[in-house]
Amino acid sequence: MGFTGFGKKARTFDLEAMFEQTRRTAVERSRKTLEAREKEEEMNREKELRRQNEDIEPTSSGAHVVRDCSKSSSRDTSSSESEESSGSSEDELIGPPLPLKMMEEPSNHIEEDILGPLPPPLYEEVEEDDDDDGDSEEEENPVQKIPDSHEITLKHGTKTVSALGLDPSGARLVTGGYDYDVKFWDFAGMDASFKAFRSLQPCECHQIKSLQYSNTGDMILVVSGSSQAKVIDRDGFEVMECIKGDQYIVDMANTKGHTAMLHTGSWHPKIKGEFMTCSNDATVRTWEVENPRKQRSVFKPRTMQGKKVIPTTCTYSRDGNLIAAACQNGSIQIWDRNMTVHPKFHYKQAHDPGTDTSCVAFSYDGNVLASRGGDDTLKLWDIRQFNKPLFSASGLPTMFPMTDCCFSPDDKLIVTGTSVQRGCGSGKLVFFERRTFQRVYEIDITDASVVRCLWHPKLNQIMVGTGNGLAKVYYDPNKSQRGAKLCVVKTQRKAKQAETLTQDYIITPHALPMFREPRQRSTRKQLEKDRLDPLKSHKPEPPVAGPGRGGRVGTHGGTLSSYIVKNIALDKTDDSNPREAILRHAKAAEDNPYWVSPAYSKTQPKTMFAQVESDDEEAKNEPEWKKRKI
Repeated sequence: MGFTGFGKKARTFDLEAMFEQTRRTAVERSRKTLEAREKEEEMNREKELRRQNEDIEPTSSGAHVVRDCSKSSSRDTSSSESEESSGSSEDELIGPPLPLKMMEEPSNHIEEDILGPLPPPLYEEVEEDDDDDGDSEEEENPVQKIPDSHEITLKHGTKTVSALGLDPSGARLVTGGYDYDVKFWDFAGMDASFKAFRSLQPCECHQIKSLQYSNTGDMILVVSGSSQAKVIDRDGFEVMECIKGDQYIVDMANTKGHTAMLHTGSWHPKIKGEFMTCSNDATVRTWEVENPRKQRSVFKPRTMQGKKVIPTTCTYSRDGNLIAAACQNGSIQIWDRNMTVHPKFHYKQAHDPGTDTSCVAFSYDGNVLASRGGDDTLKLWDIRQFNKPLFSASGLPTMFPMTDCCFSPDDKLIVTGTSVQRGCGSGKLVFFERRTFQRVYEIDITDASVVRCLWHPKLNQIMVGTGNGLAKVYYDPNKSQRGAKLCVVKTQRKAKQAETLTQDYIITPHALPMFREPRQRSTRKQLEKDRLDPLKSHKPEPPVAGPGRGGRVGTHGGTLSSYIVKNIALDKTDDSNPREAILRHAKAAEDNPYWVSPAYSKTQPKTMFAQVESDDEEAKNEPEWKKRKI
């Protein structure tokens, strides 16, 4: 068939035998290690005993001990043993006898049951203490867990990257920006060129504000500047679009959807297909993917006086039972998911009024809430005692309404970004310790603002979106898993030779030999053939001179319309008085009737016209009584 080894049987592997062989090898290695360590311990103890005996015990007692030990050893040893081995044992045993546990050798049947390498019994406590010390060091210094030794840069565009989303498995990253584009990045499919495999504009001419994968990773929630959120699948195809509400209804609870610009959105962490959005219409709405024609429930934030207030950000708690929203008046309101009327927690002055709180995020244990305010602060709250902030940090400038904050996977650090003016420094990623809220670490990202940040718990990698159109991924080869490590090791693909041309040729079908027309070897023969052709040798007709002939118009123009226009222009008759123009032909029509009179010559009666009298004749014919009256 042209294949080497075609038809041979595939090689099979016995996994049980392989595991058994591995187990035996591990047992043997552990046995050898234990024996070596026991021998070393025996040697050390014997040396110590020798030193003690030489300093303290007299020679007589030493001889007596030697005799006793020799007797006990002679009892234990069999008669078949050689004299040399007994003599060597007598020389080695000096001092008091060793404990029975040290003299007894471990039984073979116990060692056979042990799988894997056995820890040495004498050093267990020491190793446990070392592990405890290492754990305490890590607890004391959580900065060592930050994966920032390496980074890669993904070029999204030239405008701000305002949205980041990473699926739960960490295989795909999605970015969105002010340029209306949403780009998909596959870490396993990318090479060192770091190019997106798909780019689309799901919301046409609206800026992308939020992107988030669902908890199953098969759908993406897209929140833009429009009033309708969209859900797309992993490949970018639209799954559903929320309905737009009626903006002329006063009570927003009676509309089927949002009526103003959206701010952000979030998926439910437990229930598949449920998500939440907040809008400028002063509502927070929950939706279901199966029912895009109407929202599931409506939450209406209110001030302490009962007035409407616009929510700028919203999120679910880790268990999905609570919904938190931050509003433009500086308040943070938290509702029970199943009770939409009154908030469960309400702190009215969490941040400065009139500023847009850009992010609220729950910790992984669900007890702490972090809020990133538009007043350049980051605050930490305990929802069990929601009456004052636990900690507050200031001096964190922000110029974007979607600046992020997030918790580390171990809940020990809190991360946020800072904004800078163009050409006035570099944006930073700032790390705070949760327990003391100290500023423990900073990373200079780029010479632009840091807008979005995301710390994935499985990959242990940090994704950052900047104000100059870049998306950066920070990782550590030892601490991180998969993600950016997959595409960094792949070299950039070279272009195939078949796809490249040394010169720019333009190939047309008729240039190929099979389509090419036969060429004449000399032009003289071709001219002779053309002379014999009546069509090619026909002399063109010259322009008409004179009045014209053969149906063609002469000097006045090449077309009939131009000739008529010319003649109309030459007509000098004055038709200003239509009565005179008609009576001009009256005598000719009476003498030679042609159009109307012949048709009625037999049926038309003879015309009789009334006699018109002049004024003098009328005066003569007046009666006498009229004249007398005058």
